[in-house]
Amino acid sequence: MAEPDDLFEKSKMSFGQHLEELRGALVKSLLAIAIGFGIGLYFAPMFVRYVEGPLNRAVDRHVLNDAREKYIDELKQRKADGEPVPDDLEAAADVFIEQGLAPRRIYIDPELLKIESDENLVPITIFEYVKDDPRRVIGTGVTQGFMVFVKAALVLGLIIASPFVFYFIWQFVAAGLYPHERRYVKVFLPFSIGLFLAGAAVAFYGALHFVLEFLFWFYEVLDIAPYPVINEWMSFILILPLGFGISFQLPLVMLFLERIGIFTVENYLKQWKVAVIVICIISTVLTPADPQSMILMAVPLVGLYFGGVGLCRYMPRRQTPFGTMADQ
Repeated sequence: MAEPDDLFEKSKMSFGQHLEELRGALVKSLLAIAIGFGIGLYFAPMFVRYVEGPLNRAVDRHVLNDAREKYIDELKQRKADGEPVPDDLEAAADVFIEQGLAPRRIYIDPELLKIESDENLVPITIFEYVKDDPRRVIGTGVTQGFMVFVKAALVLGLIIASPFVFYFIWQFVAAGLYPHERRYVKVFLPFSIGLFLAGAAVAFYGALHFVLEFLFWFYEVLDIAPYPVINEWMSFILILPLGFGISFQLPLVMLFLERIGIFTVENYLKQWKVAVIVICIISTVLTPADPQSMILMAVPLVGLYFGGVGLCRYMPRRQTPFGTMADQ
């Protein structure tokens, strides 16, 4: 009498087959990144100008705040010297600041202007547009322009290729699953991509503003003129959204750990206070420690934590072909 067939025979893979699947996933991922990099080379100049925007706006705010404080100090000194000044010094300064004008007092030689005066120098106040201020994003070194161009193309390539890379990774994971389990990949793949893009968007359009405000505050405290270097900025603009995007994978990580039996839903609920503390610590490490950006990371992660608990509780557990639940 013939022995019954192994129900999972077709889903079994040797170690060598797993390595071959991994190699295939890596090769396809690298190919996708290479194609994305090629596309990114064309759009790199536009991308650099786009990501320069938040930094240039932060520099403008720093220049205006610096000019406002110095102008108020100057008006106070002129008032002490008996010169006529407006009653509300701060309002007087804000009139020009709101128009993007940075006041600066200079001294001229009246002889050059053929002005009769008993004083050697005549003080006047001029107003310069902030956009004309030399403090802007700069490049240093002969090769930095090329390096920035390549780095921008690489960042764009990673963005363009990321959905395909996620797909190839999940394809590799699915190769080691039973046929009835592979349907979860169709759920996890778009969920994973969506969470990553959501995290990156929160970083670029939300946290980045507060991060720059926090970092430029040190320039104000130390009274140092900022001249941001574009190469450093490109590295920073890559790391921050990447950290947010990866951290937003929390619900999927929780579901994975619950399904392999390391944690249970009860563990997650019982230790939620510890989880919140850990999330706050991780948020502090992944951001420059300013309160606003830390909150922008921690609050969504806490929400995602409880979302992960719900995912573990209400998502059906894997079933065997015999119709029984597979206990962990």
